[in-house]
Amino acid sequence: MTRDDDAAGRVRLDKWLWAARFYKTRALAADEIARGRVSVNGQPAKAARELRPGDRLELRQGPLLRTVLVRALSTVRGPAPVAQALYEETPESVAARLRAAEQRRLAAEPAAAIEQGRPTKRDRRQLADWRRWSASVDDD
Repeated sequence: MTRDDDAAGRVRLDKWLWAARFYKTRALAADEIARGRVSVNGQPAKAARELRPGDRLELRQGPLLRTVLVRALSTVRGPAPVAQALYEETPESVAARLRAAEQRRLAAEPAAAIEQGRPTKRDRRQLADWRRWSASVDDD
């Protein structure tokens, strides 16, 4: 942390999300915040919002809504174990994440819906011939 962050005890939301490894880059974090997928203490947030320990974050990652409590602040992206010490995920959020993972595991394989499989080279040539001839039927 820098001296300014230590003195104020606050960090920008986008920087903290990046440091806590929720997003790969700070720009991605700012983009998700701008799209309204992140809220702080139940209110929509902006990227420059200053976080404090004890704040409650709700962030949508794909179809999943994660709820975390801010435990510590950091402006430096460190190793994963250090990043995980910055927050605590609520038990409800953990349970929802595990349920979603189990549903994905039990879901049908999308490739199983394909009955004939990928077209062969011969099939692709036939399709190309049909398209070529069907387009020139009324060219007289």
